Amino acid sequence: MTVLLVLLGGAVGAPSRYLIDRLIQQRRPSVFPWGTLTVNLIGCLVLGLLTGASHQLPKEAVTFVGTGFCGALTTFSTFGFETTRLLEDGSLLEAGLNAVASLVLGILAATIGYAIGTVA
Repeated sequence: MTVLLVLLGGAVGAPSRYLIDRLIQQRRPSVFPWGTLTVNLIGCLVLGLLTGASHQLPKEAVTFVGTGFCGALTTFSTFGFETTRLLEDGSLLEAGLNAVASLVLGILAATIGYAIGTVA
């Protein structure tokens, strides 16, 4: 059952990641990977919220959303690749901003989500 929940969550998260990324990049054309940053921050917020509220939720919901959906929505590998690409292209400022923003804002989003989840 757990594998099926992860699979189904991933089946929702992966296309969501692609569609959100494309939508953001089309609206903000630049070398900065706004789409990847956006999906990763959304994933941090959702996972923080889910973790904060996990004591009130069925284990299956946590598996479906946390592992399946968030696991497929967020992407550390693309973050690493895009940051490396920015460095190789000489976009040092953008690479640094991407790394710092992803880390700082990701932790902040997870913390905010967790705080909201524990109150709800």
